[in-house]
Amino acid sequence: MNAVRQKFSSQADPRLLGELRAIAREEGRQFQAVLEQALREFVERKRDATPRAEVMARFQASVEKNHRLGELLAQ
Repeated sequence: MNAVRQKFSSQADPRLLGELRAIAREEGRQFQAVLEQALREFVERKRDATPRAEVMARFQASVEKNHRLGELLAQ
């Protein structure tokens, strides 16, 4: 089953588009598929770059709990 696609219009550096088209050609893929993969990977990388709130809370609790140890290690 094919996913629904939405058309959009934008602009980009011609060299960057050329490189993307070359990748598509070298891999025997459609430009649209390579562009979608690049967009997906960019979004995932950005989304995953921010630590989750519970991870940061546990980190902060650990820092507070081990404050003295941190001071000793810093010496």
